[in-house]
Amino acid sequence: ARFGAVMCCCGPCAMYRRSALALLLDQYEAQFFRGKPSDFGEDRHLTILMLKAGFRTEYVPAAIAATVVPDSLGPYLRQQLRWARSTFRDTFLALRLLPELDSYLTLDVIGQNLGPLLLALSSLAALAQLVIGGSVPWWTVLTIAAMTMVRCSVAAFRARDVRFLGFSLHTPINIFLLLPLKAYALCTLS
Repeated sequence: ARFGAVMCCCGPCAMYRRSALALLLDQYEAQFFRGKPSDFGEDRHLTILMLKAGFRTEYVPAAIAATVVPDSLGPYLRQQLRWARSTFRDTFLALRLLPELDSYLTLDVIGQNLGPLLLALSSLAALAQLVIGGSVPWWTVLTIAAMTMVRCSVAAFRARDVRFLGFSLHTPINIFLLLPLKAYALCTLS
């Protein structure tokens, strides 16, 4: 929000002016992608519509919200698949909008899409080194671990909450579960 917009106002945490929603309701209810009805990623899509209409999106750190989260692996993976498809679809929709926004947001959107690709390529290269070369890819492992700790440390520092360091445990989940799921999402995007 420091850069003039938030690219995804998450459902349970988002509030909109009624007049703004009324202007965009028809577009929001009739979501199409590649000529087919699309109903995944409602929050990201609504955020993009708001930005395209010239409205400002903002993050309010003092906001408190509660929501229901998946309590087992199956529902979690279905949620992540829906979100991955939404990210890819709405990135395509937002490309024309990005030049009008702060350049940091453009870099953020590019990073959201290239980051997983680079992580996947690094992981595949590490696996190839292990299988073909017979050696442990320590530099790759250490680089991924260091990048994870830097990101989690920055989040912990900015939020003044050490619990953000716990997100480092998400890296193996990201590599072994979510990256393959994101590849599947991209291949089945319709």
